[in-house]
Amino acid sequence: MKDRYIGQEGTPERDAYEYELRMEVLGKMIKTARKERNLTQEQLGKLVGVQKSQISKLESSANSATIGTILKVFKALKAEINFHVKIEDNFVKLA
Repeated sequence: MKDRYIGQEGTPERDAYEYELRMEVLGKMIKTARKERNLTQEQLGKLVGVQKSQISKLESSANSATIGTILKVFKALKAEINFHVKIEDNFVKLA
């Protein structure tokens, strides 16, 4: 279905779709973790050193954030985050 309506894997259209989807999921994870910690966006922003509006943007779509900001957010939430990087056929785990 994705191949037909969005494009084949590896095409710019499909890559953009997959990227947006991952960023949306990441934003939802940030919001869920924040709520589990009973923090407002403003409180989390103060812990991270950013404005409430930046937290709101992260939660709605994390594609405007730097990796550094995302890592700070999860650290402030006391949540573990792991990245997996695949180089050719080998995965490199970054934590």
